[in-house]
Amino acid sequence: MTPDRQPLTKERILTEAVAIADADGVDALTMRRLGSALDVEAMALYNHVPNKDAILDGIVQMVLSEIEVPEPGGDWREAMRVRAVSARAVLFRHPWAIGLLESRTENSSPERLHYFDTILGTLREAGFPNQLAMRAFSILDAYIFGFILQEASLPFDDDTSLGEIGEDLLLQMGEAYPHLTAVTRDVLAGGYDFDVEFRFGLEL
Repeated sequence: MTPDRQPLTKERILTEAVAIADADGVDALTMRRLGSALDVEAMALYNHVPNKDAILDGIVQMVLSEIEVPEPGGDWREAMRVRAVSARAVLFRHPWAIGLLESRTENSSPERLHYFDTILGTLREAGFPNQLAMRAFSILDAYIFGFILQEASLPFDDDTSLGEIGEDLLLQMGEAYPHLTAVTRDVLAGGYDFDVEFRFGLEL
């Protein structure tokens, strides 16, 4: 190892894996790509992680550690609100993590299990029966995940781009679609703030 090269550690491997997934998606994350990014042979990675599955589980764990989870004993509505806002911000930065979080159930890390347990525990302590607690958790995550997908897919990110798209849409519609035209004009007049819209839906 050259004097200026950082030692290879599991933390460095996982940090670089997150960076690759953020840049190009989780499908781009291969042992060869990861080794190249860390300036080592791919085989050297196996001295710190047993296989690629361990890397996938590890990067999910890293993302979950960024999400603010409820503290025991607080108001359950505020706890769910804080968790949802935090989850939206974190998972928007790492949208690939949603699929891994939902699909990777084998060999769950203590951190992953703690995340689920804490949220369900907050709801159960508030008096939610078990089935209703699970339903509430699922509904909230469906909303958070769906909003992230919509936020990433909508073809505007500020009022200027919204205005351009909206004016073009109004020209396409003419007077044939009165309800859509009226709503579009109101949105253009008031602007569209993703954070405001997310919180409005969350309160509902």
